[in-house]
Amino acid sequence: MKGFLEDANYSIGLLDEGATLADVIDNCIYEHTHTGKRAFYVGDLGKLVKKNIQWQNVMAPIKPFYPVRCNSTPGVLEILGTLGVGFACSSKSEMALVQDLGISPENIIYTNPCKQASQIKYAAKAGINIMTCDNDIELKKIARNHPNAKLLLHIATEDITADEEMNMKFGTTLKNCRHLMECAKELGVQIVGVKFHVSGSCKELQTYIHAISDARCVFDMAEEFGIKMNMLDIGGGFTGSELQLEEVNHVIRPLLDVYFPKESGVNVIAEPGFYYVSSAFTLAVNIIAKKTVEYDKLLPSGVEQTRNHDEPVFTYYINDGVYGSFASKLSEKLNTIPEVHKKYKEDEPLFTSSLWGPSCDELDQIVENCLLPELSVGDWLIFDNMGSGTLGEQSTFNDYQRPLIYYMMSFSDWDEMQDAGIASDTLMKNFFFVPSCIQLSPEDRFSTAA
Repeated sequence: MKGFLEDANYSIGLLDEGATLADVIDNCIYEHTHTGKRAFYVGDLGKLVKKNIQWQNVMAPIKPFYPVRCNSTPGVLEILGTLGVGFACSSKSEMALVQDLGISPENIIYTNPCKQASQIKYAAKAGINIMTCDNDIELKKIARNHPNAKLLLHIATEDITADEEMNMKFGTTLKNCRHLMECAKELGVQIVGVKFHVSGSCKELQTYIHAISDARCVFDMAEEFGIKMNMLDIGGGFTGSELQLEEVNHVIRPLLDVYFPKESGVNVIAEPGFYYVSSAFTLAVNIIAKKTVEYDKLLPSGVEQTRNHDEPVFTYYINDGVYGSFASKLSEKLNTIPEVHKKYKEDEPLFTSSLWGPSCDELDQIVENCLLPELSVGDWLIFDNMGSGTLGEQSTFNDYQRPLIYYMMSFSDWDEMQDAGIASDTLMKNFFFVPSCIQLSPEDRFSTAA
């Protein structure tokens, strides 16, 4: 592996024992208050190290393949690459990013269920052979453009509670797998395994039992066609909680031991994305406008009006929104609540409030209804757990300015990387020492004597 991207313009601050992430946020807010009040992230890359250790302790030997679309910032990709994690890519640009890390093609899978022919050709040229497929049209497209492809048949899974929101949008049926195997034999395309995905919002871990059982049926079906498969991808859906990870492992381990024992030669992989990065990033945003609104116009329909109508109700506009860091808000609920950065008294009154992005678009609502002390233009709000689905290629809607990113890591996490033998010289040059009182600048690069 080559190491870190040569053209990556970023650095990672090593925090001394007296410095915390809260100190970093305070320092950054102090700087931005005087220089431009731009939204910014603070990323604790040490959490990626901890998550990887946790994965190895609980889920080994299942190898993680990180979905690049979750967070494609260079610090994340390079730390994970250094840790030996594989990558699941959904586009040419993602494959190129990972290739620039020096990652072997064997550690890259192309997972887009609807692939462009030109991007299939790109994968073929790059030697990225493993990719997913769930229908015969896609199979024929792959056969024409990548004859050396090794396919994982993506099978559908359904939540046993029959909640429509849980049903997967992609994946084929067991019955259709037989048809796809027949087509693959005719086209000379190799099928090497099965993939399924269980949503992180699925509360019924029994869904894994059905999915693994279905996968075993597909493996048995392949044997009838003389196809020897050797890979099972159990997808993502890992929330980041150690408890949830252990619960999933408790459910799937006995089934894997029975259906796909070590002597079967089947390699089991997974695609944890949210698991690695969500808790690692905190977003700080600035209030750029404020207005008072009528109480009954702020509340969503059907919500009981219990507060005093004489109290002021505030709408705040912040310098980031759904066309930027809160893009996932368009398709799912926000999994974090805002924290006010400035200090306020415990007995200070709280007011019904809503938060909106800077676009003045009716879709650009971040928080519909929350209780906050009265804030002023220029105040800061903090959102944690913002590392997944928010940091990648973002919109330039309404001259949107992408937030800066400050990468940090504690010395203890750095020591763990050294103990693991992955703290190379190429990694060292990206770090600088951060005493507890330093004012940080993402453009400044320092060397460290760590």
